[in-house]
Amino acid sequence: MIEIAMSSATTTLTISGDLDLAEREQFPEIAARVTGLRRQLLVIDMCRVTFMDSTGAAFLISLADSSRRRGGATVLRGCDERELFVLEVCGALELFRIDTEHACPPIEAAHL
Repeated sequence: MIEIAMSSATTTLTISGDLDLAEREQFPEIAARVTGLRRQLLVIDMCRVTFMDSTGAAFLISLADSSRRRGGATVLRGCDERELFVLEVCGALELFRIDTEHACPPIEAAHL
């Protein structure tokens, strides 16, 4: 699931679950919405991502590239080493600012 929130200068994408080939159908619509918002800063919250493959990485790369072409910046927060490794292998880590100070909120236990 991908949620979009915005403020006057920032668009925040909060991603939950897998960011992979199975989710790719929603990527063009989300990319178009984010690009249409034209905010200077794009924050991608990865705290709840459980898996990312090269398809998910390509989606993030396209968002960062689009933001950069408009003179904006893209920040990744809550990434773990696996996601950073995928982006590094893709040669795209330099497209992102990495928020190393963000503390992901704890996952609440499901109520039974």
